[in-house]
Amino acid sequence: MLLTQQTGILRPFAIVMGYIMQAIFWLLDLFMEYPSIGLAIILFTIIIYVLMLPLTIKQQKFSKLSNKMNPEIQAIQAKYKGKTDQESMQKMQLETQAVYSKYGVSPSGSCVQLIIQMPILFALYRVIYNIPAYVPRVKEVFTPVVEPLSQKIGTEGFNELLQGMASYSRYAKQVTGDTFVAGSEAAKNTLIDLLNGASTQNWNDLAAAFPELASKIKDAQNALEHFNNFLGLNIANSPSFVVKAEMAAEQKNIIMIIGVLLIPFLAALTQWINTKLMPQANNDNKQGEENAMMQSMKTMNTIMPLMSAFFCYSLPIGMGLYWIIGAVVRSIIQICVNKHLDKIDIDEMIKANVEKNNEKRRKAGLPPQQISNNALINTRNVEVKKEKTAEDKAKLAENIKESTDYYNKNTEKPGSLASKAAMVKAFNEKNNKK
Repeated sequence: MLLTQQTGILRPFAIVMGYIMQAIFWLLDLFMEYPSIGLAIILFTIIIYVLMLPLTIKQQKFSKLSNKMNPEIQAIQAKYKGKTDQESMQKMQLETQAVYSKYGVSPSGSCVQLIIQMPILFALYRVIYNIPAYVPRVKEVFTPVVEPLSQKIGTEGFNELLQGMASYSRYAKQVTGDTFVAGSEAAKNTLIDLLNGASTQNWNDLAAAFPELASKIKDAQNALEHFNNFLGLNIANSPSFVVKAEMAAEQKNIIMIIGVLLIPFLAALTQWINTKLMPQANNDNKQGEENAMMQSMKTMNTIMPLMSAFFCYSLPIGMGLYWIIGAVVRSIIQICVNKHLDKIDIDEMIKANVEKNNEKRRKAGLPPQQISNNALINTRNVEVKKEKTAEDKAKLAENIKESTDYYNKNTEKPGSLASKAAMVKAFNEKNNKK
Protein backbone atom coordinates (compact mmCIF):
# COMPACT_ATOMS: atom_id res chain seq x y z
CA MET A 1 0.00 0.00 0.00
CA LEU A 2 2.44 2.63 -1.27
CA LEU A 3 1.91 6.14 -2.53
CA THR A 4 1.40 4.52 -5.94
CA GLN A 5 -2.28 4.42 -4.92
CA GLN A 6 -4.57 1.57 -3.92
CA THR A 7 -3.96 -1.81 -5.54
CA GLY A 8 -6.18 -4.85 -5.96
CA ILE A 9 -9.96 -4.94 -6.34
CA LEU A 10 -10.41 -1.51 -4.75
CA ARG A 11 -8.10 0.25 -7.20
CA PRO A 12 -10.80 1.26 -9.78
CA PHE A 13 -13.01 2.68 -7.02
CA ALA A 14 -10.10 4.54 -5.43
CA ILE A 15 -9.00 6.03 -8.76
CA VAL A 16 -12.49 7.37 -9.51
CA MET A 17 -12.80 8.89 -6.03
CA GLY A 18 -9.25 10.21 -6.34
CA TYR A 19 -10.36 12.22 -9.37
CA ILE A 20 -13.31 13.57 -7.38
CA MET A 21 -10.99 14.61 -4.54
CA GLN A 22 -8.60 16.21 -7.04
CA ALA A 23 -11.50 18.17 -8.59
CA ILE A 24 -12.51 19.42 -5.13
CA PHE A 25 -8.96 20.63 -4.47
CA TRP A 26 -8.87 22.33 -7.87
CA LEU A 27 -12.10 24.17 -7.01
CA LEU A 28 -10.89 25.19 -3.53
CA ASP A 29 -7.56 26.28 -5.01
CA LEU A 30 -9.43 28.98 -6.96
CA PHE A 31 -10.47 30.68 -3.71
CA MET A 32 -7.77 29.71 -1.20
CA GLU A 33 -3.97 29.93 -1.22
CA TYR A 34 -3.85 26.64 0.69
CA PRO A 35 -6.97 24.53 0.07
CA SER A 36 -8.23 23.16 3.37
CA ILE A 37 -7.98 19.37 3.55
CA GLY A 38 -10.63 19.40 6.28
CA LEU A 39 -13.10 21.26 4.04
CA ALA A 40 -12.17 18.96 1.15
CA ILE A 41 -12.95 15.92 3.31
CA ILE A 42 -16.37 17.36 4.21
CA LEU A 43 -17.27 18.10 0.57
CA PHE A 44 -15.83 14.77 -0.58
CA THR A 45 -17.84 12.80 1.99
CA ILE A 46 -21.08 14.61 1.11
CA ILE A 47 -20.58 14.07 -2.64
CA ILE A 48 -19.83 10.35 -2.27
CA TYR A 49 -22.84 9.72 -0.02
CA VAL A 50 -25.10 11.68 -2.38
CA LEU A 51 -23.84 9.57 -5.31
CA MET A 52 -24.64 6.44 -3.27
CA LEU A 53 -28.13 7.76 -2.46
CA PRO A 54 -30.01 5.33 -4.78
CA LEU A 55 -28.28 2.36 -3.11
CA THR A 56 -28.94 3.80 0.35
CA ILE A 57 -32.64 4.34 -0.39
CA LYS A 58 -33.02 0.75 -1.60
CA GLN A 59 -31.26 -0.58 1.49
CA GLN A 60 -33.31 1.53 3.91
CA LYS A 61 -36.51 0.72 2.03
CA PHE A 62 -35.79 -2.98 2.52
CA SER A 63 -35.12 -2.46 6.25
CA LYS A 64 -38.31 -0.43 6.66
CA LEU A 65 -40.50 -2.89 4.79
CA SER A 66 -38.96 -5.85 6.62
CA ASN A 67 -40.77 -4.74 9.77
CA LYS A 68 -44.07 -4.86 7.89
CA MET A 69 -43.28 -8.18 6.23
CA ASN A 70 -42.10 -10.03 9.33
CA PRO A 71 -45.57 -10.82 10.77
CA GLU A 72 -46.62 -12.31 7.43
CA ILE A 73 -43.41 -14.31 7.07
CA GLN A 74 -43.81 -15.57 10.64
CA ALA A 75 -47.42 -16.55 9.93
CA ILE A 76 -46.29 -18.63 6.96
CA GLN A 77 -43.50 -20.23 8.99
CA ALA A 78 -45.97 -21.07 11.77
CA LYS A 79 -48.34 -22.61 9.23
CA TYR A 80 -45.68 -25.06 8.04
CA LYS A 81 -43.92 -25.55 11.36
CA GLY A 82 -42.86 -29.16 11.87
CA LYS A 83 -43.61 -30.08 8.24
CA THR A 84 -40.44 -31.29 6.55
CA ASP A 85 -41.87 -33.03 3.49
CA GLN A 86 -40.86 -31.66 0.11
CA GLU A 87 -44.35 -30.51 -0.88
CA SER A 88 -44.80 -28.44 2.30
CA MET A 89 -41.35 -26.92 1.96
CA GLN A 90 -42.08 -25.90 -1.62
CA LYS A 91 -45.41 -24.35 -0.65
CA MET A 92 -43.79 -22.42 2.19
CA GLN A 93 -41.08 -21.17 -0.18
CA LEU A 94 -43.65 -20.06 -2.78
CA GLU A 95 -45.81 -18.26 -0.21
CA THR A 96 -42.75 -16.56 1.29
CA GLN A 97 -41.56 -15.46 -2.15
CA ALA A 98 -45.05 -14.10 -2.84
CA VAL A 99 -44.79 -11.87 0.24
CA TYR A 100 -41.46 -10.48 -0.95
CA SER A 101 -42.90 -9.96 -4.43
CA LYS A 102 -45.93 -8.02 -3.25
CA TYR A 103 -43.70 -5.68 -1.22
CA GLY A 104 -41.39 -5.26 -4.20
CA VAL A 105 -38.18 -6.37 -2.49
CA SER A 106 -35.77 -9.26 -2.83
CA PRO A 107 -34.75 -11.58 0.05
CA SER A 108 -31.14 -10.73 -0.73
CA GLY A 109 -31.86 -7.05 -1.46
CA SER A 110 -30.19 -5.63 1.64
CA CYS A 111 -27.09 -7.79 1.24
CA VAL A 112 -26.66 -6.78 -2.40
CA GLN A 113 -26.76 -3.07 -1.52
CA LEU A 114 -24.19 -3.57 1.25
CA ILE A 115 -21.89 -5.59 -1.02
CA ILE A 116 -21.98 -2.80 -3.61
CA GLN A 117 -21.37 -0.07 -1.03
CA MET A 118 -18.53 -1.81 0.82
CA PRO A 119 -15.77 -1.36 -1.81
CA ILE A 120 -16.86 2.26 -2.31
CA LEU A 121 -16.62 3.03 1.41
CA PHE A 122 -13.29 1.21 1.80
CA ALA A 123 -11.86 3.09 -1.19
CA LEU A 124 -13.24 6.36 0.21
CA TYR A 125 -11.39 5.72 3.46
CA ARG A 126 -8.22 4.94 1.52
CA VAL A 127 -8.35 8.20 -0.47
CA ILE A 128 -8.94 10.30 2.66
CA TYR A 129 -6.16 8.53 4.56
CA ASN A 130 -3.64 8.98 1.73
CA ILE A 131 -4.54 12.24 -0.01
CA PRO A 132 -1.02 12.91 -1.45
CA ALA A 133 -1.35 9.77 -3.58
CA TYR A 134 -4.40 11.22 -5.35
CA VAL A 135 -3.89 15.00 -5.17
CA PRO A 136 -0.68 16.28 -6.86
CA ARG A 137 -1.16 19.70 -5.22
CA VAL A 138 -0.52 18.13 -1.81
CA LYS A 139 2.18 15.73 -3.00
CA GLU A 140 4.26 18.64 -4.29
CA VAL A 141 4.75 19.86 -0.71
CA PHE A 142 6.66 16.69 0.21
CA THR A 143 8.94 16.55 -2.84
CA PRO A 144 11.62 19.05 -1.66
CA VAL A 145 11.97 17.06 1.58
CA VAL A 146 11.90 13.43 0.43
CA GLU A 147 14.41 14.00 -2.41
CA PRO A 148 17.36 14.71 -0.05
CA LEU A 149 15.86 12.70 2.82
CA SER A 150 15.77 9.52 0.74
CA GLN A 151 19.57 9.81 0.40
CA LYS A 152 19.87 9.42 4.18
CA ILE A 153 18.40 5.92 4.11
CA GLY A 154 20.80 3.47 5.74
CA THR A 155 22.52 6.05 7.91
CA GLU A 156 22.79 5.51 11.64
CA GLY A 157 19.55 6.05 13.54
CA PHE A 158 17.45 6.66 10.39
CA ASN A 159 15.13 3.67 10.79
CA GLU A 160 14.79 4.33 14.54
CA LEU A 161 13.61 7.84 13.67
CA LEU A 162 10.99 6.49 11.29
CA GLN A 163 9.80 3.97 13.88
CA GLY A 164 8.85 6.85 16.13
CA MET A 165 6.22 8.00 13.62
CA ALA A 166 2.60 7.15 14.33
CA SER A 167 2.03 5.60 10.90
CA TYR A 168 5.19 3.45 10.94
CA SER A 169 3.40 0.16 11.69
CA ARG A 170 1.28 0.66 8.57
CA TYR A 171 4.36 0.88 6.33
CA ALA A 172 6.83 -1.28 8.27
CA LYS A 173 7.02 -3.88 5.47
CA GLN A 174 7.95 -1.23 2.92
CA VAL A 175 10.61 0.28 5.19
CA THR A 176 12.22 -3.10 5.84
CA GLY A 177 11.79 -4.33 2.24
CA ASP A 178 14.39 -4.65 -0.51
CA THR A 179 13.02 -1.62 -2.42
CA PHE A 180 13.63 0.77 0.49
CA VAL A 181 17.07 1.90 -0.69
CA ALA A 182 18.63 5.34 -0.91
CA GLY A 183 17.27 7.47 -3.77
CA SER A 184 14.77 4.92 -5.12
CA GLU A 185 11.24 5.99 -6.16
CA ALA A 186 9.74 3.33 -3.89
CA ALA A 187 11.64 4.77 -0.93
CA LYS A 188 10.49 8.31 -1.77
CA ASN A 189 6.88 7.20 -1.99
CA THR A 190 7.15 5.37 1.32
CA LEU A 191 8.64 8.45 2.97
CA ILE A 192 5.74 10.58 1.69
CA ASP A 193 3.31 8.03 3.14
CA LEU A 194 5.09 8.19 6.49
CA LEU A 195 5.35 11.99 6.56
CA ASN A 196 1.70 12.33 5.57
CA GLY A 197 0.77 10.67 8.85
CA ALA A 198 3.47 12.42 10.89
CA SER A 199 2.52 14.51 13.91
CA THR A 200 3.96 17.91 14.77
CA GLN A 201 6.42 16.22 17.13
CA ASN A 202 7.54 13.83 14.37
CA TRP A 203 8.39 16.79 12.12
CA ASN A 204 10.29 18.48 14.93
CA ASP A 205 12.27 15.29 15.61
CA LEU A 206 13.08 14.99 11.90
CA ALA A 207 14.40 18.58 11.76
CA ALA A 208 16.51 17.99 14.87
CA ALA A 209 18.01 14.79 13.43
CA PHE A 210 18.97 16.44 10.11
CA PRO A 211 19.82 20.10 10.79
CA GLU A 212 21.16 20.54 7.23
CA LEU A 213 17.61 19.82 5.98
CA ALA A 214 15.89 21.80 8.74
CA SER A 215 14.82 24.70 6.50
CA LYS A 216 13.24 22.42 3.88
CA ILE A 217 11.59 20.34 6.57
CA LYS A 218 10.24 23.50 8.22
CA ASP A 219 8.91 24.86 4.91
CA ALA A 220 7.10 21.60 4.17
CA GLN A 221 5.76 21.45 7.74
CA ASN A 222 4.42 25.02 7.52
CA ALA A 223 2.76 24.37 4.16
CA LEU A 224 1.12 21.19 5.46
CA GLU A 225 -0.08 22.97 8.58
CA HIS A 226 -1.87 25.43 6.30
CA PHE A 227 -3.37 22.55 4.33
CA ASN A 228 -4.33 20.69 7.52
CA ASN A 229 -5.68 23.69 9.40
CA PHE A 230 -9.39 23.38 10.08
CA LEU A 231 -11.05 25.71 12.58
CA GLY A 232 -7.69 26.17 14.28
CA LEU A 233 -6.98 22.43 14.55
CA ASN A 234 -4.25 20.53 12.75
CA ILE A 235 -6.18 17.55 11.37
CA ALA A 236 -2.95 15.54 10.95
CA ASN A 237 -2.64 15.33 14.76
CA SER A 238 -4.75 13.00 16.87
CA PRO A 239 -6.79 14.32 19.82
CA SER A 240 -4.69 12.15 22.14
CA PHE A 241 -1.48 13.78 20.88
CA VAL A 242 -2.89 17.31 21.26
CA VAL A 243 -4.17 16.63 24.79
CA LYS A 244 -0.80 15.20 25.89
CA ALA A 245 1.10 18.10 24.31
CA GLU A 246 -1.16 20.72 25.89
CA MET A 247 -1.11 19.08 29.32
CA ALA A 248 2.71 19.05 29.20
CA ALA A 249 2.93 22.71 28.15
CA GLU A 250 3.48 25.43 30.72
CA GLN A 251 0.61 27.51 29.36
CA LYS A 252 -2.25 25.14 28.64
CA ASN A 253 -4.70 26.03 25.88
CA ILE A 254 -7.99 24.90 27.41
CA ILE A 255 -9.96 25.90 24.31
CA MET A 256 -7.69 23.70 22.17
CA ILE A 257 -8.16 20.75 24.55
CA ILE A 258 -11.95 21.16 24.51
CA GLY A 259 -11.90 21.49 20.72
CA VAL A 260 -10.03 18.25 20.10
CA LEU A 261 -12.09 16.35 22.70
CA LEU A 262 -15.23 17.40 20.85
CA ILE A 263 -14.07 15.24 17.91
CA PRO A 264 -14.45 11.82 19.62
CA PHE A 265 -17.51 13.06 21.52
CA LEU A 266 -19.29 14.18 18.34
CA ALA A 267 -18.21 10.99 16.57
CA ALA A 268 -19.90 8.89 19.28
CA LEU A 269 -22.98 11.14 19.42
CA THR A 270 -23.59 11.22 15.67
CA GLN A 271 -23.02 7.46 15.45
CA TRP A 272 -25.57 6.91 18.24
CA ILE A 273 -28.13 9.17 16.54
CA ASN A 274 -27.53 7.34 13.28
CA THR A 275 -28.28 3.94 14.85
CA LYS A 276 -31.43 5.31 16.49
CA LEU A 277 -32.74 6.55 13.13
CA MET A 278 -32.23 3.18 11.50
CA PRO A 279 -35.41 1.08 11.16
CA GLN A 280 -35.67 -1.06 14.31
CA ALA A 281 -36.96 -4.58 13.86
CA ASN A 282 -39.93 -5.56 16.00
CA ASN A 283 -38.87 -8.63 18.00
CA ASP A 284 -41.90 -8.89 20.30
CA ASN A 285 -42.93 -12.20 18.77
CA LYS A 286 -39.46 -13.55 18.15
CA GLN A 287 -37.94 -16.27 20.25
CA GLY A 288 -34.82 -18.34 20.46
CA GLU A 289 -32.12 -17.75 17.90
CA GLU A 290 -33.87 -14.80 16.17
CA ASN A 291 -34.41 -12.97 19.46
CA ALA A 292 -30.79 -13.61 20.47
CA MET A 293 -29.67 -12.12 17.14
CA MET A 294 -31.76 -9.01 17.78
CA GLN A 295 -30.25 -8.63 21.25
CA SER A 296 -26.77 -8.93 19.75
CA MET A 297 -27.65 -6.22 17.24
CA LYS A 298 -28.83 -3.92 20.03
CA THR A 299 -25.62 -4.56 21.96
CA MET A 300 -23.59 -3.76 18.83
CA ASN A 301 -25.52 -0.50 18.37
CA THR A 302 -24.54 0.45 21.93
CA ILE A 303 -20.89 -0.52 21.54
CA MET A 304 -20.35 1.11 18.14
CA PRO A 305 -20.62 4.74 19.39
CA LEU A 306 -18.13 3.95 22.15
CA MET A 307 -15.75 2.39 19.62
CA SER A 308 -16.15 5.49 17.43
CA ALA A 309 -15.07 7.69 20.35
CA PHE A 310 -12.06 5.47 21.07
CA PHE A 311 -10.85 5.35 17.45
CA CYS A 312 -11.40 9.06 16.84
CA TYR A 313 -9.42 9.88 19.99
CA SER A 314 -6.44 7.85 18.72
CA LEU A 315 -6.61 8.53 14.97
CA PRO A 316 -5.81 11.84 13.21
CA ILE A 317 -8.49 14.50 13.55
CA GLY A 318 -9.07 14.29 9.78
CA MET A 319 -10.40 10.73 10.14
CA GLY A 320 -12.61 11.82 13.04
CA LEU A 321 -13.93 14.64 10.88
CA TYR A 322 -14.80 12.15 8.13
CA TRP A 323 -16.45 9.90 10.72
CA ILE A 324 -18.64 12.73 12.02
CA ILE A 325 -19.62 14.12 8.62
CA GLY A 326 -20.41 10.62 7.34
CA ALA A 327 -22.74 9.95 10.28
CA VAL A 328 -24.44 13.35 9.90
CA VAL A 329 -25.02 12.82 6.16
CA ARG A 330 -26.35 9.29 6.76
CA SER A 331 -28.69 10.62 9.47
CA ILE A 332 -30.09 13.33 7.19
CA ILE A 333 -30.59 10.80 4.41
CA GLN A 334 -32.23 8.40 6.87
CA ILE A 335 -34.70 11.07 8.07
CA CYS A 336 -35.65 11.89 4.47
CA VAL A 337 -36.02 8.21 3.55
CA ASN A 338 -38.15 7.53 6.63
CA LYS A 339 -40.49 10.41 5.77
CA HIS A 340 -40.72 9.21 2.18
CA LEU A 341 -41.51 5.62 3.18
CA ASP A 342 -44.04 6.72 5.82
CA LYS A 343 -46.04 8.45 3.08
CA ILE A 344 -46.21 5.32 0.94
CA ASP A 345 -49.66 3.72 0.68
CA ILE A 346 -48.82 0.07 1.37
CA ASP A 347 -51.97 -1.26 -0.31
CA GLU A 348 -51.33 0.76 -3.48
CA MET A 349 -47.70 -0.33 -3.47
CA ILE A 350 -48.72 -3.99 -3.14
CA LYS A 351 -51.18 -3.64 -6.00
CA ALA A 352 -48.55 -2.04 -8.25
CA ASN A 353 -45.93 -4.67 -7.35
CA VAL A 354 -48.32 -7.55 -8.06
CA GLU A 355 -49.21 -6.05 -11.44
CA LYS A 356 -45.54 -5.45 -12.23
CA ASN A 357 -44.60 -9.01 -11.25
CA ASN A 358 -47.43 -10.49 -13.32
CA GLU A 359 -46.42 -8.37 -16.32
CA LYS A 360 -42.91 -9.88 -16.11
CA ARG A 361 -44.43 -13.37 -15.89
CA ARG A 362 -46.65 -12.64 -18.89
CA LYS A 363 -43.64 -11.58 -21.00
CA ALA A 364 -41.88 -14.78 -19.92
CA GLY A 365 -44.92 -16.83 -21.00
CA LEU A 366 -45.90 -17.73 -17.44
CA PRO A 367 -49.38 -17.53 -15.89
CA PRO A 368 -50.13 -14.82 -13.28
CA GLN A 369 -48.74 -15.64 -9.88
CA GLN A 370 -51.35 -16.85 -7.44
CA ILE A 371 -50.67 -15.27 -4.07
CA SER A 372 -52.06 -17.28 -1.19
CA ASN A 373 -54.39 -15.80 1.40
CA ASN A 374 -51.55 -15.89 3.90
CA ALA A 375 -49.43 -13.72 1.65
CA LEU A 376 -52.25 -11.23 1.04
CA ILE A 377 -52.77 -10.48 4.71
CA ASN A 378 -51.73 -6.93 5.53
CA THR A 379 -49.51 -6.39 8.56
CA ARG A 380 -52.32 -4.73 10.48
CA ASN A 381 -54.63 -7.65 9.76
CA VAL A 382 -52.01 -10.12 10.92
CA GLU A 383 -51.75 -8.35 14.25
CA VAL A 384 -55.55 -8.18 14.62
CA LYS A 385 -55.86 -11.86 13.80
CA LYS A 386 -53.34 -12.75 16.51
CA GLU A 387 -55.31 -10.77 19.10
CA LYS A 388 -58.60 -12.33 17.98
CA THR A 389 -57.14 -15.82 18.10
CA ALA A 390 -55.99 -15.30 21.67
CA GLU A 391 -59.45 -14.01 22.61
CA ASP A 392 -61.17 -16.97 20.93
CA LYS A 393 -58.87 -19.38 22.77
CA ALA A 394 -59.76 -17.81 26.10
CA LYS A 395 -63.50 -17.93 25.33
CA LEU A 396 -63.24 -21.52 24.12
CA ALA A 397 -61.38 -22.55 27.29
CA GLU A 398 -64.10 -20.88 29.39
CA ASN A 399 -66.87 -22.68 27.48
CA ILE A 400 -65.12 -26.02 27.84
CA LYS A 401 -64.67 -25.50 31.59
CA GLU A 402 -68.31 -24.48 31.99
CA SER A 403 -69.52 -27.44 29.95
CA THR A 404 -67.31 -29.83 31.88
CA ASP A 405 -68.67 -28.57 35.20
CA TYR A 406 -72.27 -29.03 34.04
CA TYR A 407 -71.46 -32.46 32.71
CA ASN A 408 -69.81 -33.60 35.99
CA LYS A 409 -72.73 -32.28 38.09
CA ASN A 410 -75.28 -33.82 35.77
CA THR A 411 -77.07 -30.47 35.71
CA GLU A 412 -76.99 -29.72 32.06
CA LYS A 413 -77.94 -26.24 31.00
CA PRO A 414 -80.29 -26.35 28.01
CA GLY A 415 -78.42 -25.50 24.81
CA SER A 416 -74.99 -25.77 26.41
CA LEU A 417 -72.19 -27.99 25.24
CA ALA A 418 -72.71 -30.12 28.34
CA SER A 419 -76.36 -30.83 27.50
CA LYS A 420 -75.39 -31.85 23.99
CA ALA A 421 -72.60 -34.05 25.36
CA ALA A 422 -75.11 -35.65 27.75
CA MET A 423 -77.49 -36.35 24.87
CA VAL A 424 -74.68 -38.04 22.94
CA LYS A 425 -73.77 -40.07 26.03
CA ALA A 426 -77.37 -41.15 26.60
CA PHE A 427 -77.76 -42.10 22.96
CA ASN A 428 -74.59 -44.23 23.06
CA GLU A 429 -75.63 -45.93 26.31
CA LYS A 430 -79.07 -46.70 24.89
CA ASN A 431 -77.61 -48.27 21.76
CA ASN A 432 -75.09 -50.28 23.80
CA LYS A 433 -77.88 -51.78 25.87
CA LYS A 434 -79.59 -52.91 22.71
